[in-house]
Amino acid sequence: MLDSTKVQYPPLQLIQTWVWMMIESGNPELQDKGRDNLISAFGSLAKANEYLVEQVKK
Repeated sequence: MLDSTKVQYPPLQLIQTWVWMMIESGNPELQDKGRDNLISAFGSLAKANEYLVEQVKK
C-alpha cells in the first residue's frame, strides 16, 4: 500500500529534463517551461535543488 503521507515527486529523469530545459536549452520558451514545471512540482526552485542534491548523494 502506498504511503500517502510521503510527498510524491516526478521521476528523476523528468526532473533532469526540466533542469536541462531551464539551463541549457538556449530557448527562452523552453527555459520558462522547465522553470515552471520545477516550481509546480516542488513549490520552489530551492526545494527542487535540495531534492536533486539528496538524490545525487544516494
